[in-house]
Amino acid sequence: MILYTKPRPKPATFAAMSDTSRDIVLRRIRESLRQPSPLPARPDFSAPLHPRPAATDDLAVAFAQSFVRVGGVFFFCETVEHFYDQLFAYKQEKGLENLYVWEPELKKLLHDGNIGFQSDETNFLEHADASLTTCESLVARTGSVLVGAATGSGRRLSIYPDQHLILARTSQVVTDIGEGLKLLQEKYGADKLPSMVSLTTGPSRTADIEKTLVLGAHGPRSIVLFLLDDAPAATT
Repeated sequence: MILYTKPRPKPATFAAMSDTSRDIVLRRIRESLRQPSPLPARPDFSAPLHPRPAATDDLAVAFAQSFVRVGGVFFFCETVEHFYDQLFAYKQEKGLENLYVWEPELKKLLHDGNIGFQSDETNFLEHADASLTTCESLVARTGSVLVGAATGSGRRLSIYPDQHLILARTSQVVTDIGEGLKLLQEKYGADKLPSMVSLTTGPSRTADIEKTLVLGAHGPRSIVLFLLDDAPAATT
């Protein structure tokens, strides 16, 4: 029995096809090199990187959205009385028996509102459930809180307690970090800045160990901000 098989193509056929494809590719490359590539447009380094919100109200809203996005707890207070109500309710909800407050302005404010707090350092290390401080500014772009050590709270009160509560005003909201640092220089002077400036973005967290997220590794496990509206009332 005779078997007939289809003859296999010669190797020269594959070589010719390969050469043809190679010639096409090389021709395209040569044609593209004859015309220089257009230069990219020169960037305008004087233009702002991000558009600026048009009004202060927009800045406050932008900050609130960014602050909540990074894990902060946000309360908007229309009046001082509203702040008292929300702070009292939050203390009750979280069972905060030891709220440490060291700044004279805040002490007077809470005393007037009949809000209980710890005014000295008695048993601070053992019972620092929470602290209430002010801040230097609020950064709308990143939801960050700029805290300095020049206040009566010093360095420890914004770092050591399990919960960091902050009272800020809408007039303290700035667009970005650069504006916040500029306000800091204008307030204290370039040669008298606080010994410590902290930019806090959300609660303390780390995932260094086995990629497991841990809160409170090197600071408060929660950051709570009460934003008091101090904008002038609109006149009709």
